Amino acid sequence: MDWLNLTSETQLEEISQKSFETQLKGILLFKHSTRCSISSMALSRLERKWKLENNIVPAYILNLLQYPSVSSKIAEQFNIQHESPQVLIIKNGKCIYHASHSDITAADIESAIG
Repeated sequence: MDWLNLTSETQLEEISQKSFETQLKGILLFKHSTRCSISSMALSRLERKWKLENNIVPAYILNLLQYPSVSSKIAEQFNIQHESPQVLIIKNGKCIYHASHSDITAADIESAIG
C-alpha cells in the first residue's frame, strides 16, 4: 500500500472534493494510533491483504497522536463516531463504509466499494 499522510483539515476538504472523481471507487482513510497494538495489528493485516491500486482507491493514513484535530473533523464532517483504529471509505463527499478494531478487513472494504 502506498500511504498518503493526512495531516490537516484543509487536506481533508481536498479529499472530500476528490471523492467525487468518477474514476475513483472511493478514498480510504485509516485513523491510526501509533501507541496502540490493536491499531498496529489492524494496519498490518490491512496492508498484507490490500490488492487495490492507489489510482482506484487512494489510501490516506492519519496519525491520531500528532493530528487529533483532524480526527475530530473527520467525525464531525462524516457524522461518524471516533474510534481507533478506524477505517472509512469516502465517496461523493460521504462516508459509505466504516469499521473499527478487528472489523477492519481488506475483503470487507473491497466488497463495500464494489
